Amino acid sequence: MQLKIRYDMNSPSFGAPHPVLYRTAIDQSIWADKLGFDEVCLAEHHGAEDGYCPSSMIQAASILGATENITAHLSALVVTMHDPLRLAEDLAVLDNIAPGRIIFTAGMGYRPHEFEMFGRDITKRLAIMNETMATLKAAWTGEPFEFRGRTVRVTPRPATPGGPKIYMGGSTEKSAIRAAKAGYQYYPGHPDLFKIYEAEREKAGFPPPEPQLKSGPSFLYVSDDPDRDWPLIAPHVAYATNTYAEWAKERGVGQTRYGAADSIEALKAMPNIEVLTPDECFDLLVGLGDQSAITFHALLGGLDPEISWRGLRLFESAVLPRLREVGLVKAK
Repeated sequence: MQLKIRYDMNSPSFGAPHPVLYRTAIDQSIWADKLGFDEVCLAEHHGAEDGYCPSSMIQAASILGATENITAHLSALVVTMHDPLRLAEDLAVLDNIAPGRIIFTAGMGYRPHEFEMFGRDITKRLAIMNETMATLKAAWTGEPFEFRGRTVRVTPRPATPGGPKIYMGGSTEKSAIRAAKAGYQYYPGHPDLFKIYEAEREKAGFPPPEPQLKSGPSFLYVSDDPDRDWPLIAPHVAYATNTYAEWAKERGVGQTRYGAADSIEALKAMPNIEVLTPDECFDLLVGLGDQSAITFHALLGGLDPEISWRGLRLFESAVLPRLREVGLVKAK
């Protein structure tokens, strides 16, 4: 079972301030690293009203410099918003800061205002993405190559041969097919898309992909008194899930795990939102078994760090040791 912690840093007016959230994300990543967590996942969007992180690579650097083993997974990195050469340089430097500990899921982007913000044509986003991915591959050889009619070179080379590991992200059938035909690993916005990806990858003659991990809840919080904590947590989770559901409309097509919610009861009815006692959490995770991934979206919706820490600490003391005892999580 993989253990992950995730941040998007979006925070409404009633949420924690951004300087506090960014510092807390570093501190919680140090905590997760010491406990043997596998990944810290960092999201990216631009021009969001409530300060969604626009610079996940800088956030990754702050975390990688403070930790020893945990991998920073840029998920998703909206590659169409970046200059291809500068992106290659930044990722190469990150891989030299923490060799082998930076990976990313390449996202094409779907929010029209982001393309307008950076002066890019959203109707050409596939071409932009294809050029960027080809540029990264050429750049990370460290050798001169042709880019838009001129000879360029990106140095230093990444510490990892060939550069950081890349997944393709997406929430549509087309994204699954595209990732399969190009031979990339795939990180779907919805688990059902992985079946399409596997079939298309086999047709294209590539070896079987990494197995799809069973996903735990999008939001998981461990509480010794859920009735006490639900009212404290619900406004933040509702803000986040409503935001993602609204943004999903801009996609036009595709699937996500988020839906609109206007009450605690609506949140409780969502299968991907869980506030559980330690015993309930343990039973849930044992039910998922191995080949699964559990993600703590620890500061979702600008959640008060004190409340966030309370849930994480309870997981550490009352759930994690039991997961190690039954062999679901490696000993630390």
